[in-house]
Amino acid sequence: MTIGSGTASGTAAGNGRTALVAGATGIAGSALVDTLAGEGWEVLALSRRPGPGRPGVRWLSADLTSAESLAAALAPENPSHVFFTAWSRRDTEEENIAVNAGMVRDLLGALRGKGVAHVALMTGLKHYLGPFEAYAAGEMPDTPFHEEEPRLPVRNFYYAQEDELWAAAGEQGFTWSVHRAHTVIGHAVGNAMNMGLTLAAQATLCRDGGEPFVFPGSKTQWDGLTDMTDAGLLAEHMLWASTTPAAANEPFNIVNGDVFRWRWMWPKLAAYFGVEWEGYQDAPRPLGQSMAGREDQWRRIAAENNLSEPDLGRVASWWHTDGDLGRGIEVVTDMGKSRDAGFTGYRRTLDAFTLLFDRYRADRLIP
Repeated sequence: MTIGSGTASGTAAGNGRTALVAGATGIAGSALVDTLAGEGWEVLALSRRPGPGRPGVRWLSADLTSAESLAAALAPENPSHVFFTAWSRRDTEEENIAVNAGMVRDLLGALRGKGVAHVALMTGLKHYLGPFEAYAAGEMPDTPFHEEEPRLPVRNFYYAQEDELWAAAGEQGFTWSVHRAHTVIGHAVGNAMNMGLTLAAQATLCRDGGEPFVFPGSKTQWDGLTDMTDAGLLAEHMLWASTTPAAANEPFNIVNGDVFRWRWMWPKLAAYFGVEWEGYQDAPRPLGQSMAGREDQWRRIAAENNLSEPDLGRVASWWHTDGDLGRGIEVVTDMGKSRDAGFTGYRRTLDAFTLLFDRYRADRLIP
C-alpha cells in the first residue's frame, strides 16, 4: 500500500507537510517517526528525551504534562499534522483523566492559531472494555467491537481525550481521527505496555534457566480468538487517515487484520526462541509472580551477551502482559469501517512477532 497517496491537506514534503509526533520514543510514536520520515515528511519528534538522530527528523524536548513546557517548545513550530500517541499511567482513573486529557488539551492549545490541518489521536480497546479500574468488569458490547458502539457508563481517560480533541477541532478548525488499537507490539524500550519485548524477555529468561516457556494467561485467552496491532501498521493507518478525505472526523479500530488463538501462537513463539513450552493448565500463572526477582539473572545475561539494556524493568512490563493474557473474555476487533474507507493495510501477527524479535536481536536487546 502506498501511504498518504490522496492528500486531504498539505502539499509535498518541504511545502507544508510537517508532522508533529507527540510521544515520539514510544512504541507507536517511534514507528510513526520511521514511517513519516520514510515518506519524506519533515518530522518534529516531541518527547521528554530525544531519540536517535536521522535525516528529516528534529527532536523537541518538552514535558507533556506541563502547559508551559509545551508552549515554550512549540512556539517557533508550525506543524501541518499532529499525531498524538503519548500517555501517562496514574494510580486512579480520575488522575488518568486529569493528566492524559490535560496533555491533549495543552498540546493543542500550544498550537492554537498555527494552521494545523489534522490531528490523529491514538487510543485503544479500553474504549470498549473499560478503564484499568473497571477493566472488562461491567457490561460491554459484543465482539467483534465496532466503532459505533456507545460509550460505557464509566469514567474513562480515552473518552476525556476524545472530548478535548473534538473541542479543539471545533475551535481551531482542523479535521481529526481516532485510532483504537489492540495490544500494540513494536520496537521501544522502557515502555509501560510492550507485550512483544516482554514475551521476548520471558523466553530468554526461561531458556537461560532451563525452564519451559509458560503461557501465563487464562483459559479463555488460550482457547479463544484474539487479534493484535503491529506498530508499523498503526503508523500507516494514522498517516492514511490524516491524508484521506473519506477518513476525516471519524474514529477507527486498527488491528492487523488476522485472528489467532494463543494455543496456536504460543508453540510458534517458543520455537523461535528454542525453548520448550507449556500451555494453560488449571489456572493462570501470571508473569508478575513467575518472573519476580529476575533482575540479577537478566543483568548477568546482558553482561554475558553484551546487551544494550541491563535493566529488566525497562525491558519487560509483566503487569501489562498479565492483564492482556489474563482476560476472561474473548476480544476481537472489526476493521470493516477502515476497509470501506479505503485502508487495505494488513499484517500477519506471527510475522509481526518474528520480525520484531529479529530486530530486537539486531539491536542487542535480546541475545
